Amino acid sequence: MAAEIERKYLVSNDSWRKHASQGASFCQAYLTANKKRTVRIRTIDMARAVLTVKFRTSSLRREEFEYDIPYVDALETLTYATALVEKTRYKVRHLGYDWDIDVYNGANDGFVLAEIELGNEADQPPSPPWLGPEVTGISAYSNRTLAVSPHPNELFLSAPARQGNLAGRVL
Repeated sequence: MAAEIERKYLVSNDSWRKHASQGASFCQAYLTANKKRTVRIRTIDMARAVLTVKFRTSSLRREEFEYDIPYVDALETLTYATALVEKTRYKVRHLGYDWDIDVYNGANDGFVLAEIELGNEADQPPSPPWLGPEVTGISAYSNRTLAVSPHPNELFLSAPARQGNLAGRVL
């Protein structure tokens, strides 16, 4: 078991792209999902797959169990999924911290989120110039919610203008 301590942010511009790794294509299929526990299958670049089980223990922390599984088994398991989200993930290193930038495809096409995994809940990484408002704990921006209830582009485009409404909200 490993603890996952993650924070999420909107992305204010595309300047991250000049520092990004080559993207990896993800398809995340949720077998069961609610605010406290999630079981999902993730395929990566149509070549490998992982099964992930997560249990939320605080607003930032989840206990995470992750296992490589045969890709062909993942494809069969996808037929039992209750929801699906597609995205391309890029890695960006900024002042000693590794950021994941997710550019969504499919029903959430064009939406971009930045995530960072931290060593502990008190960590405060330096903000890159492309980082927008924090949306950690706001259920509308969780992959689980984006899979179940895709949002129209208008929500994503208007989100930075609503950043005052985002502060302090936790699942």
